[in-house]
Amino acid sequence: MKPLVASFFEPVTMTFSHIVYDAPGGEAAIVDPVLDYDPRSGRTCTLSAQKLVDFIHAQRLSVTWLLETHAHADHLSAAPWLQATVGGRIAIGAHIREVQAVFGRLFNLRADFATDGRPFDQLFNDGDTFRIGALEAEVLHVPGHTPADVAYRVGDAVFVGDTLFMPDVGSARCDFPGGDAATLYRSARRLLALPDETRLFMCHDYPPAGRGPVCETTVGASRSANLHLRDDIDEARFVALRHARDRTLPPPALMLPSVQVNIRAGHLPPPEDNGQRYLKIPLNLL
Repeated sequence: MKPLVASFFEPVTMTFSHIVYDAPGGEAAIVDPVLDYDPRSGRTCTLSAQKLVDFIHAQRLSVTWLLETHAHADHLSAAPWLQATVGGRIAIGAHIREVQAVFGRLFNLRADFATDGRPFDQLFNDGDTFRIGALEAEVLHVPGHTPADVAYRVGDAVFVGDTLFMPDVGSARCDFPGGDAATLYRSARRLLALPDETRLFMCHDYPPAGRGPVCETTVGASRSANLHLRDDIDEARFVALRHARDRTLPPPALMLPSVQVNIRAGHLPPPEDNGQRYLKIPLNLL
């Protein structure tokens, strides 16, 4: 199977969202949609998500799934708004429960905050399969960046989330709660064991000088040229490289607002007694 893929770049958070579909007029899934957020004003808007909706309408697509690869720490998810606009079930890996538990404590969320996977509509386990119209999709648990990361394999296309980056960028950080560099290495090698011609679609790109953002590469290109994960780099070397790199990285700019929204499947915090919603910023904790 060779699914059709349309990719959309959001330049503020350097995020790619993808629409994978079987045919014009057929069924589609949206992967890692972005809700625009201005941290200076605390305002959200749906300009980026609207581009996905416009494409869906233009191609006459029926949305069956809204797929999250993990609880992102760099952008807020637009999945609930898209669900209300075009439909689909919001899904993520079953290990999101671990992430909800950790960050529920960090943000001291109310006692009614669920750590059992709610309010996601579907929790996927490793090896689960589901359909996008004529396409069969498989869930691959690929922890390391976080405990809950999954990749979605749809025919010859794999949506890798933050497990891999473009070959000239390398790999994602592993210093978030529950992250582990050795685990990420093994997850990446699992993806790189797929056929060389397999298409890999990134969630982010941080391009070096001289090129613009790109979201697609192949297993073969990654095995031969990925800065951190090519075939001649073993696990010990990768772990040393990743630890050294992570020590230099500040927290993502939108980590605190993003995580507390995304562990709720993209839903904003519930209104308080004055009807207003608030995000929490823990002080002197990270």
